[in-house]
Formats: sequence, structure tokens, C-alpha cells
Amino acid sequence: MKSLREISGTGTKILAAIIAIFATLSVSPLHAGVMLQGSYKDVPSPAAGNSGAAWWWDYLATQANGFRQAGFSAVWIPPCIKGAAGGYSSGYDPFDDYDLGSKNQLSTYPTRFGTREQLERSVAVLRANGLDVLVDIVNNHRSGDDGHYNFNYVNAYGASSSGRFQKGPGDFHWAFGTNNLPEDPNVPDPAADFAYQFGRDLAPINGYRGSDGQGWAFEGLEKSGDWLTKALDIQGYRLDDVKGISTNFLSPWLNYGAMAGKYAVGEYFDGNRDTVNSWISNNTGKPGMQNRVSAFDFPLRFAIKSMCNSGGSYDMTQLDHAGLAGINPGGAVTFVENHDTDGSDPITQNKMLGYALILTTEGYPCVFYKDWSTDGGCYGLKAPINNLMWIHEKLASGPTQQRWKDSTVYAYERTGNGDGRDLLVGLSDNASSTRTVTVQTNFGSNIHLHDYTGHGPDVWTGGDGKATITIPSGSNGGGYVCYSWLGYGGGFPVSNYAVTQEYAGATDLDIKPADNTAQVQVCRIYAVQGKGVTGSLFTDTANWTGSTNIVLELDGPSGAAITTGTYYSGTSQGTSIGTTAASTGWYTFKIRSYNTPSSNAKPAYWLRTTYTAPQTL
Repeated sequence: MKSLREISGTGTKILAAIIAIFATLSVSPLHAGVMLQGSYKDVPSPAAGNSGAAWWWDYLATQANGFRQAGFSAVWIPPCIKGAAGGYSSGYDPFDDYDLGSKNQLSTYPTRFGTREQLERSVAVLRANGLDVLVDIVNNHRSGDDGHYNFNYVNAYGASSSGRFQKGPGDFHWAFGTNNLPEDPNVPDPAADFAYQFGRDLAPINGYRGSDGQGWAFEGLEKSGDWLTKALDIQGYRLDDVKGISTNFLSPWLNYGAMAGKYAVGEYFDGNRDTVNSWISNNTGKPGMQNRVSAFDFPLRFAIKSMCNSGGSYDMTQLDHAGLAGINPGGAVTFVENHDTDGSDPITQNKMLGYALILTTEGYPCVFYKDWSTDGGCYGLKAPINNLMWIHEKLASGPTQQRWKDSTVYAYERTGNGDGRDLLVGLSDNASSTRTVTVQTNFGSNIHLHDYTGHGPDVWTGGDGKATITIPSGSNGGGYVCYSWLGYGGGFPVSNYAVTQEYAGATDLDIKPADNTAQVQVCRIYAVQGKGVTGSLFTDTANWTGSTNIVLELDGPSGAAITTGTYYSGTSQGTSIGTTAASTGWYTFKIRSYNTPSSNAKPAYWLRTTYTAPQTL
């Protein structure tokens, strides 16, 4: 049987039919698709004085279906916990690990992005559209103390200095301007960690020891990460400032509880690809991350910035297997811009040439929301980026074969994985004129090729399998072409996933425990009509008597009770109540205890909800 590459030009109709089948195939969302950085610095917010702005969590949810239709497979959301700047915080000054916009402190109830309820609904809607969700995790530091390294939080009743995981001077390396504790072992760059203090620098290894002998901060960060993961039902993490975090802590953190096995990518801000790659694997001989994580490809991004901003004077030969992606594509998350570089080290011209590179080469590409979006204040590159995302998802697979390189042109071919998805790419930074090159290809002889960017005409390979392509000038970043078999088409399937989000009620958290004097609202979840809604209850039954019980109630969008369940000490943990949603809207779980003993008057509980959100709001 002939392979696709052996089919001659006379078999174009057969080829188109086969390609149409491949065009309907989807790839695994995480690792293999395209990530969206779903925020930028200082997004507008009612909590930050923009009274007419939408809450960011709601705004992301309204765009979720559009994200997937455009070709995104995952969305990286900003840090969720409340920051020291309250409603003005962008999330990188974290304060209370158990406040997701669910406590009234730092002069605000919501975070800059909205409330915990809005956040959970946003994640549920993203999941309902088949999108994976990565949350930004800041484990290096905390901000917002009393000036003496004491971090005190309110509890579920608003009482001060009573919240979970409070911290003191013994949890930080640097206190009161002095070296309070030795730097944790195996911090990748201790000098940088000292020079760039983004807040009070946590000491999970060398800090105060908890009751179990483990570091108080170590244990607290593990447990709060587990709580956050379960509360939202997220699929992965973006890890902030990993150069300042001990790998002795970070590796166990990623393997603890609900974090175990989930995808993670670290912000290792360094231009040396060998250094970044070493952190991924073994941290230059020290105990490292042992390939548990990926890393953002800053080495490649520095090259992209030079290429785009050079005005045509960049040596394009330097792109051949450049950056981390050039030596470890499976560990590289490639990007053109992010929330930090956009403000401090931006690409000022020809940015689409950078996107043409990351969306056709190996690695896991990440698109910056502000580049993609057509919102006011954003850069409006949605249409050309969408085109390149389509090319990435439908055509770009397999290893990279360099086909041409000189000072102004770099051409390469993605040679597929035996699935017929070959892609020939030509990039040029020549700002004033076109370039025509003849290159060897893997397509075979006399094959009709189409440029899926629309920048060049169709071409045919010769009898020797070579193709002559013309790359337009690099003016405004448009100097790229992407050729493949004629006949590809189709959009992106939208999967529909339920979420399982957990709500823990306890005095020192953000949700009240069960109360024997009044009914407590546990949560509201936003479910779509026709899908199941369930709540599985786990309770602290310490010292319960035979008459002690908890009643769990589920109310519908009208406020009327749909079903209830009564739980005694002998009731199996995780016993559930539920319904099929009769209409789309808010479903509310409430709880109350009866006849509880004085030694456990307000029992803690864990409510595990499972439901499906609508795909559009």
C-alpha cells in the first residue's frame, strides 16, 4: 500500500478525502495544544476602580467557547488568592492562602478578578468547553504582613487572627532586615533570590518546624495547594519565580495530594538554555525537578525579541533549533510575550513573526491574551494568531528538519508522525523585499502544496520533491508561509467536561462549619439543564452521640429545596444527594447540624460537588 507521500498529483481527490479524516482528529489538550495566558497585568476591575468593567472571572467565562473555537486547548489563569494590595492586586503579592475572594479583609471581599464563586463558575465553564485550566502558583513569598513578619487572617466568622495557616518571622529567610534563617538548600539561584525580594521570602525547608517535625511553611503550602486544587478542579500549574524556590520543596509539593500527576510549568527566568534544561532535569548535579516539570522558554523568547525588533538585521540562521525547544522540546513552553515582558522588555514590532515561529515549531506554545484580544488596550492580533493556531493543531507535528538558512531566511519542515501531517515553513525578516528559495521536502514528487497563511500562491513539488516558495517581506511581521498538502479543513471539536469542586467548611477557613443553631450556606454552583448535580458529604464525627446528625439540603434556582440527606455517625462517608438540573442556573447546598456534643459543637465537613456548567453565559 502506498503512503500519503507516495500519492502523486493525480491522486489529489483521494488525498483530500484522507486529509479530511485527519482534519477531524483532535490532540490531547494539555501538553500538545496551545495555551492561552488568560490575563495581563492590571486587567480592568470594579475592585480596582473601573466601575464599568466586568469581573475578570466572569469575562473569561463568557469567552470560553470562543477560546476553544479559536483553537486554544488550555487557559492559564492568574493567581487566585487575595494579594496584599486587595482589590488592586494582580495576584503576585499573595497574602492569605485560603482567601479566593471569599473573606472580607484588606478592604475588599473579592480579589481583583472577582469572588470565589465567580472563579469556580469560570473554571467550570472553561471545562464545559473542553479547556484545561492552569492556575498561577506563587510559593516563593508572601506580602501584607503587619510590618513584623506576622501574617494574621480572619476566619469564616470574620474574627481576626483566627484563619488557617498564619505565619510568623520563623517562616521566612529574611526578617527585620537581617539573615533570619539560612537560605533553603538547592535554591537554583540564591543570589537572585536575595537580590530580587518580591515579598517576604518563605523558608519551607529551614523555617519553623511544625508539630510533625516538617517545616510549618512546607506543610502549610502543601495543604493549601491541595485545598486550592480540589476547590477549583484544575489540571495544572504555572509556577512563579522558581529560581528562588528550593527544589527540595518544590518537587514534593508537586507530588502531594491532589497536585500529584498534574502538569506544571516553571518560570525559570534565564537566557541560558542549558541552565533552564538542567533545572528541569537535575539542577546541575543537585537534586532537581527530575523532569516533573516543563519551563517557559526564555532563551527562545530573547531570540524572538531580537529577531522582531531588529528591523531586518537579525541573523536568521540563529533560529535553527534555538532555545530550550531546540534541545528539549517536550520540556519547553514557548512564548512571544507575557505579563512581565509586555511592560518591562516588550517586542515593539513584527510580533507576528515570533508567533509564526512558536506556532509551527516544536514545544508547547503559549499565546498572551493582550496580543490575541481585540479588547480596548490590547494588540488585536486575533485573526493572524487564530490562523497560525489552526496550522499548529492541524498541520504541525513530528520532528523538525532544517531546509534552508541564511541571514534573512529560515525554512524548516515538520515531518509528521506518520500521519500525513507534514508542514513546510519559511520565515523571513527582510523588511523590504520578498525572498524566493528552492528547498528539499518530504512530500514527494509532483505534489500540490497550499500555503495555509494566505501569504503565498499554491506550488507543486518537482520530480525531485523540491519546492520553490516565495516568502513575503517581513514588514509588520508578515514574512512567513506555511505549506502543506492541499485539502485540509475543519474546525475544533468542543468537548464537554463536568467538574468536581470541593468545599471545606471549618471555623478557620472561609466557609462556616455545620451549625446546630442555624442553616449554613455551603456553596452555590452554576449547572446546565439536563445534567446531574451531586454533593458527596464527608464529616468530622468526633464525639458524636447516637442522636447527632447533619442535614444536607440542595436547593434549585428558585430557592426551593429539591432534596435532602441526613447523616449520622454511622452513615458512610461520601454519601451523596443529587438531582438532574431542571433548568440552567444556581444550585445551592446548605447544611445544619443537630444535637452535636459540646466537644464538637460545630463539626467540620468536606462537600464534594460534581456538575456540568453551560458552555456559554
